[in-house]
Amino acid sequence: MENKTSPFNKPKVELHVHLDGSIKPETILYFAKKREIKLPADTLEDLLQHVSYQEPLSLTEFLAKFNIYMPAIAGDREAIKRIAYEFVEMKSKEGVIYVEVRYSPHFLANSKVDPIPWGQKEGDVTPDEVVNLVNQGLREGEKAFNIKARSILCCMRHMPNWSAEVVELCKKYKNNTVVAIDLAGDESLDCEAYPGHRKAYEEAVKSGVHRTVHAGEVGPPRIIKEAIEVLKAERIGHGYHIIEDPVLYRELLDKNMHFETCPWSSYLTGACNPDFTRHPVRQFMEDKANYSLNTDDPLIFRSTLDLDYSIAVQHMKFTEEEFKRVNINAAKASFLPENEKKELLYQLYEAYGMLVSTGL
Repeated sequence: MENKTSPFNKPKVELHVHLDGSIKPETILYFAKKREIKLPADTLEDLLQHVSYQEPLSLTEFLAKFNIYMPAIAGDREAIKRIAYEFVEMKSKEGVIYVEVRYSPHFLANSKVDPIPWGQKEGDVTPDEVVNLVNQGLREGEKAFNIKARSILCCMRHMPNWSAEVVELCKKYKNNTVVAIDLAGDESLDCEAYPGHRKAYEEAVKSGVHRTVHAGEVGPPRIIKEAIEVLKAERIGHGYHIIEDPVLYRELLDKNMHFETCPWSSYLTGACNPDFTRHPVRQFMEDKANYSLNTDDPLIFRSTLDLDYSIAVQHMKFTEEEFKRVNINAAKASFLPENEKKELLYQLYEAYGMLVSTGL
């Protein structure tokens, strides 16, 4: 599926996108060469053949893509700061005026992390320094490209021993781009078996750190229930399988729970029926649910936000009004402080010609 011209040429908000899934392939090649790290390809097109794909694969095959290129970036200060800066540039070109980008600090570190990821040798870049470097890149990107960027730090379901540090980093950098905590990874690893995540989220609640959780992407509705009841999630990453539990779905519609949906991603990871006309997002639209449209991992899915918007137009009967509603919902569900959220909403209302109707 190719990216068409934008079906919605107005300011957008994006809430669910992974920094390590949004790296420019040129940047991967540059740092691999500089650091003498072997990649399976040395040209742009060849690299994309290895790290991206266009037809559905299993989640395991999708995750294996990170093993190919992350060793070129992880543990290198210049690379970590640069991918954050270039991410902001990429989003500004897509017409995004506010973005929340997420990542695991531990996956980019090579010191004080157990185990050291991606087969790296031990170095001296700690998870704390990773957050600091990403923050610098995002801040410089904000100034250069005139968009607002905030970050979300991810706990990984299979690494509960990292989660306590993740929430401490969320607290430490709360006023420096970091706005929330997330839990990502294999949904079959629930919080009963891995109480480290629950403890981290309890600390987040106590410390006023916002919370989102990947749940119901490929996992059943009970994972969404756990995210809300046990982890006190304020938003749900993906959440497609909620519609298999009509009672819980109705409850979350009534609560105005926000779902961070990623249509093209859900097709390529096999999370949903490949027929977009029967996609849960279509149901969300018809039920006037609270949700946003997002790219998830644009490097691996070879996509931009325009592709997800095009799918919504071509297969889900989206209108201009629905795009406006979705972006306003995203702004309202953002983890910005109230005063900044008001400013963001004002920007959208103004751009959408809605100032009179909203009484602002």
